[in-house]
Amino acid sequence: MTLVKFNKNANNSLLPGFNDVFESIFNDTFFNDRMITRVPAVNISESENSYHLEFAAPGLKKEDFKLNLERNQLTISVEQSAEQQDNQKNYNKREYSYSSFVRSFTLPDTADHSQIDASYTDGILRIDIAKREEAKAVRRQIEIK
Repeated sequence: MTLVKFNKNANNSLLPGFNDVFESIFNDTFFNDRMITRVPAVNISESENSYHLEFAAPGLKKEDFKLNLERNQLTISVEQSAEQQDNQKNYNKREYSYSSFVRSFTLPDTADHSQIDASYTDGILRIDIAKREEAKAVRRQIEIK
């Protein structure tokens, strides 16, 4: 059995530009926009009195978001559809766009489900979840004897 090494440069010399055709097709923005799943990045932090979630979701409106709480599961979902219509000369052009995502988080037992606040400003969805009183950190000065 003979081993033949693959020479990348030799393959390109047989059909020059062959790989460039596929690279130009699949690197086109038409395919990239539809192939990449757009799920916003989230930052999760904790302070003394609450938990904080921040979603980077520019271009959306607060009406696009749906927040649901079922048991300890907080679900954030977005369904957005847009239609653009351009009537010029003797033809009609329409472009449809539809995007959606769902993110779910399991809340800790220390979260107070009755005190969840959400706001959307400047492309950032902020969700604050208060902690239960018994879960809040107790701080006090301890005297040394």
